[in-house]
Amino acid sequence: MRTKSLKKNRINVVTLGCSKNVYDSEVLMGQLKASGKDVVHEEEGNIVVINTCGFINNAKEESINTILEFMQKKEAGEVDKVFVTGCLSERYKPDLQKEIPNVDQYFGTTELPSLLKALGADYKHELIGERLTTTPKNYAYLKIAEGCDRPCSFCAIPLMRGKHKSTPIEDLVSEAEKLAAKGVKELVLIAQDLTYYGLDLYKKRNLAELLEALVKVDGIEWIRLHYAFPTGFPMDVLDVMNREPKICNYLDIPLQHISDDILKSMRRGTTKEKTTNLLRKFREHVPGMTIRTTLIVGYPGETEAHFQELKQWVKEMRFERLGCFTYSHEENTHAFNLVDDVPEEVKQQRANEIMELQSQISWELNQSKIGKIFKVVIDRKEGNYFVGRTEFDSPDVDNEVLINAADTYLKTGEFATVKISAAEDFDLYAEVVSNS
Repeated sequence: MRTKSLKKNRINVVTLGCSKNVYDSEVLMGQLKASGKDVVHEEEGNIVVINTCGFINNAKEESINTILEFMQKKEAGEVDKVFVTGCLSERYKPDLQKEIPNVDQYFGTTELPSLLKALGADYKHELIGERLTTTPKNYAYLKIAEGCDRPCSFCAIPLMRGKHKSTPIEDLVSEAEKLAAKGVKELVLIAQDLTYYGLDLYKKRNLAELLEALVKVDGIEWIRLHYAFPTGFPMDVLDVMNREPKICNYLDIPLQHISDDILKSMRRGTTKEKTTNLLRKFREHVPGMTIRTTLIVGYPGETEAHFQELKQWVKEMRFERLGCFTYSHEENTHAFNLVDDVPEEVKQQRANEIMELQSQISWELNQSKIGKIFKVVIDRKEGNYFVGRTEFDSPDVDNEVLINAADTYLKTGEFATVKISAAEDFDLYAEVVSNS
């Protein structure tokens, strides 16, 4: 029996996957709001748009489960319409239409105008750079490019996002100014590949010039770099990082592996020697820089010897931040032609070993921070603590600084100067020295 929907003509946008998807959802919501639509993010609404992820098996499963969950709600009369967009929909639209036909419509990653039309809204070109942000008010993602031209064997992103396409510097500065006017203090620069930025538009790697333009935006205090690629890294970015206090001494550079055999099969265009030298140059150019990386274990052909080489290298490099994924065998990628020969339980065991090692490294590095002074931004209040971050920590993925709310009052989105009093493997505890 059909029940009456609670929120008539309210559009609920549900976001799955990475920060690029968060950005895309925010753009969609900004367009809907400009057309006078009642739009919310992951709240109740009788019309649902699911922005899916199709990157690896776990992400695909989560996306499919979310679609099925909302289809049950539709059948029960709790929602009226369900639309699906994003990477999973881009990659598997024919299969999804066949397997889950009750979805009202499926859209790919480049079909925003069509999706808006289905929702009764018009695509407004003049709104480029306008979005309804869903992150805490003090930070926002700034997507500087779409797509990827890299040939990595394991990655399906070019299938879903297309070729690399940079956004012009003036458009990004305009977007940053609008964000700053809303109270955003930290920009997290994202793309499939930051280091490729500008090659298509300016015929040269132009990330440094973009940073020089963004630091001039009043109100922005921190600019953080995510998803750099190690091959062809523009070293002038390090000069800007050193020179400009607004650029966080932080770099997210997914390296994936270190064994030459595996790097060659992954089509990464680099070697163990080149990668190690690059990281040394980073640390020489920007002393105190925090490097975050991501690794893949269980890639086809990864032997125990390859894994031990990777583990030893992690031990030597002592990354400040590190994440580890198990290999996902993705159809239509170059690696799909290889035999997925590492058993799932071995993949998981190897990932666990890397993360246990990283936990110990992180604990040791954090102990050295006790007694030191840091500037932190306050993201939220949680339980008895205000939760903040240093310039060396990105939202959602890195260390957090916990400040006892009984001792002091802090405003979300504001900066404070704190002294670290205790440290665990991924959390720091601090006392306020002064508020900004």
